[in-house]
Amino acid sequence: QVQLVESGGGLVQAGGSLRLSCAASGRTFSRYVMGWFRQAPGKDREFVAAISWSGGSTDYADSVKGRFTISRDNAKNMVYLQMNSLKPEDTAVYYCAAGVIPFLELWRDQSRYTYWGQGTQVTVSS
Repeated sequence: QVQLVESGGGLVQAGGSLRLSCAASGRTFSRYVMGWFRQAPGKDREFVAAISWSGGSTDYADSVKGRFTISRDNAKNMVYLQMNSLKPEDTAVYYCAAGVIPFLELWRDQSRYTYWGQGTQVTVSS
């Protein structure tokens, strides 16, 4: 069992940076794959990034590769998403998610994630 709370969203200009945080609670947090997803108004929720329970493996959507970095600190029960070189098309509500997902090729499948945060708004102005 795990509970997730996102923070760090806000309004930034194109080219700027934001660091999102996800605070987790639960006895088995370190065993979960952690993912970030985002959803813009009128659009489906889409995969952004994911990280293995150990932090040794990561995966990114092509649209954010080279600009975003996902990390985790299991000792602090925290997951982060560092977002650099932000673009207006990055504007969305960003969600933190957790799931027991043993195969890397399934990390992008949002149906595999059991727990979700409430989301934090990121707005990038042009």
